[in-house]
Amino acid sequence: MTTTSATAASDQDHAERTDVLVVGAGMAGLCAAIAARQAGASVIVLEKAPEAERGGNTRFSNGAIRAVYHGVEDIDALVGGLSASERERSEFGSYSREQYYDDLARVTQYRSHPDMADMLVENSRDTLFWLQQQGVRFLPLYEWQFKLPDGRIRFSGGSALEVYGAGEGASEALFRAAELCGARVLYRTKALSLIEDAGHITGVVARQDDADITILAQRVVLACGGFEANVEWRTRYIGPSWDLAKVRGSRFNTGDGLRMALDRGAMPFGNWSGCHSASWDLNAPDVNELEFGAVFKRDDYLEGIVVNADGERFFDEGADMRALTYAKLGRAILAQPGQVAWQIFDKHGAARLHGEYRVRQSARTKADTIEALVAQLDGMKREACLATIDAFNAAVRTDIPYDPGKKDGRCTQGLAIPKSNWALAIAEPPFEAYAVTCGITFTFGGLRVDEDCCVLDEGGQRIKGLLAAGEMVGGLFYFNYPGGSGLMSAAVFGRIAGRSAAEAALANAP
Repeated sequence: MTTTSATAASDQDHAERTDVLVVGAGMAGLCAAIAARQAGASVIVLEKAPEAERGGNTRFSNGAIRAVYHGVEDIDALVGGLSASERERSEFGSYSREQYYDDLARVTQYRSHPDMADMLVENSRDTLFWLQQQGVRFLPLYEWQFKLPDGRIRFSGGSALEVYGAGEGASEALFRAAELCGARVLYRTKALSLIEDAGHITGVVARQDDADITILAQRVVLACGGFEANVEWRTRYIGPSWDLAKVRGSRFNTGDGLRMALDRGAMPFGNWSGCHSASWDLNAPDVNELEFGAVFKRDDYLEGIVVNADGERFFDEGADMRALTYAKLGRAILAQPGQVAWQIFDKHGAARLHGEYRVRQSARTKADTIEALVAQLDGMKREACLATIDAFNAAVRTDIPYDPGKKDGRCTQGLAIPKSNWALAIAEPPFEAYAVTCGITFTFGGLRVDEDCCVLDEGGQRIKGLLAAGEMVGGLFYFNYPGGSGLMSAAVFGRIAGRSAAEAALANAP
């Protein structure tokens, strides 16, 4: 609930005071804190987690970041100098504003709100260079690109870069920058409610360890994530069976900021029944841990086929590039019998799997014949699975050349569910299978904000003193998202929110 001035008055004599109060210390919160300090405001950041687990979902990210870039010279400047061999073996291309808009529109089924899309796309390139100035380091993202037969790499655009050190590297760099510029971070401090005085949000009541504290501020920026780690909210808003999804990120993202804002009358906005959800190893814990990071991701489904417990394929594994399909696969798996599926590869597909497939904890099965492999898959309708593999192998268009360096059009013919690109028969031993389920990363539903990231109420008016950024902003992603745009949107909206909050706070300071 919102705390009024009357109920909070007795605490205000002992309250902490700051110009800008940021709730949450992931990418969005830290960018807001840094931007606010750079604009001259004093800043306090509330981090619900203990210091050892700080950083929100950012800490669990693989570090891919999608932005407009103008060509190899942008990449060279952002990574701090490409080597001659990197230039020689890589076709970096470029990624235009138009391409970014097209990808965002296509994967969200043209529902991404134009205002939100504009803010993300138009600020993406400049924000990358700003992040570099804050100490975030970048590398070319080779993992998601097309591998040519001659060993060269063709970049598919968009997510051309990753953060050095992945999410851990991004988090550490931004914490260091925030602390160096004078932002204060309070750990183990959970925001409980907003304080309102005469229609203006003036601070937050928070719980620090076992005591409730009051922090007063000219502006409050909510940047504490979605509700992906809240079992009850997942089931309420996303739907049945979502209580069974495994959480890929932070256990602290339970919708606290959304609850506080909605209690104040903020406008819910965007795809509240949608989320980023990917193929996740069946052996992963129900809620991820920092020691594991992204080792349970299973995103190489393009290299084989995926079948459910009925032995049937249920989606097109080659529909598009990995970065444009992986974030909706978790939902498809959750809808299957038992919320489980198996990725099946032969010798050639298995040889192209990334290293996380080989970790000790993988739900991995291996055999020298396809019959022996399928016999080991617990809960599988084995005869149906073998028939599916036979039908798939017979349907592969062997007259179309296979080319891992592009969307090659090598497809299947005559199947109810095609494979549109990179179709290779599951024929050469040894064979491998990986049991997978749904892993939820972040939720898409959020709050309506304006061009300054100020939160709007249900009547479309600004809630005075309240801003939001990161996963809490609704209207950007629907059904799916382009890979790497999560970190980018967090940085873009966090930076805007921090700057806007500081300018307004200083303009209204007594």
